[in-house]
Amino acid sequence: MSVWLGKDSRILVQGITGSEGTKHTRRMVASGANIVAGVTPGKGGQTVDGGGESDIPVFGSVAEATSETGADVSVVFVPPRFAKGAVTEAVDAKIPLCVVITEGIPVGDTAHFFQYAKNAGVTRIIGPNCPGIISPGQSNAGIIPADITGPGPIGLVSKSGTLTYQMMYELRDFGFSTGIGIGGDPVIGTTHIDALSAFEADPDTTAIVMIGEIGGDAEERAAAFIEKNVSKPVVGYVAGFTAPEGKTMGHAGAIVSGSSGTAEGKKQALEAAGVRVGKTPSETAALMRDILSSR
Repeated sequence: MSVWLGKDSRILVQGITGSEGTKHTRRMVASGANIVAGVTPGKGGQTVDGGGESDIPVFGSVAEATSETGADVSVVFVPPRFAKGAVTEAVDAKIPLCVVITEGIPVGDTAHFFQYAKNAGVTRIIGPNCPGIISPGQSNAGIIPADITGPGPIGLVSKSGTLTYQMMYELRDFGFSTGIGIGGDPVIGTTHIDALSAFEADPDTTAIVMIGEIGGDAEERAAAFIEKNVSKPVVGYVAGFTAPEGKTMGHAGAIVSGSSGTAEGKKQALEAAGVRVGKTPSETAALMRDILSSR
């Protein structure tokens, strides 16, 4: 099985005619994803060569695209200033899953469309500023390389895109049910806890890797959730053990203030909840390998 994205998912790409949208559409198609439509306002009626057997139709609106193709997943590649409108449009079209790849969206815009989606009660948002979601061998919505791993029993949830890729590659001999890059902005849609809950409920996910980073308290809240609600083994990694206080590192949400949000504090919270935490990505992968090899 997979979480939220599977072989029957029908994906549309918002911003498909832009350079990033076109490039990553072709990569998704090459990985086996079923891309059924693109959306670019003012360019309805055009087509895009996605590298598959037939060109991908472009529509002027998400509502028209979903009506014509039955798309149930949207991947957003639009520029930051258009992101609020694009996600709002996906919510209005009742798309169940909206994956927002765009980086640099103003926090106020993200807060607006996240609350808009929450009020509508239909659309799950992953991101923004994230690599997306992949269920190896089934589908791929975003920019995660599809050739670095295969299907298997591990569920992965990560704030970091590059660490998502590294962990999937290091554990490629076991494989993954689904890998979810939730992004590291201060305001995001899907959280560690959302993904942990989904992996706990998925019968084919037998172990979970959780990657966090400095800043905020998401990892501490995830630790409390794991302790009470997760029966499957979890290993973790927290990026930023050497980050200087008060300096933003990478993501806009990755900032340490005093004793709040430190990697060591998050590590201690996770270990207190029974999570084995590695000091490096490779050490974390080795911890997961030990768990799976002993089963």
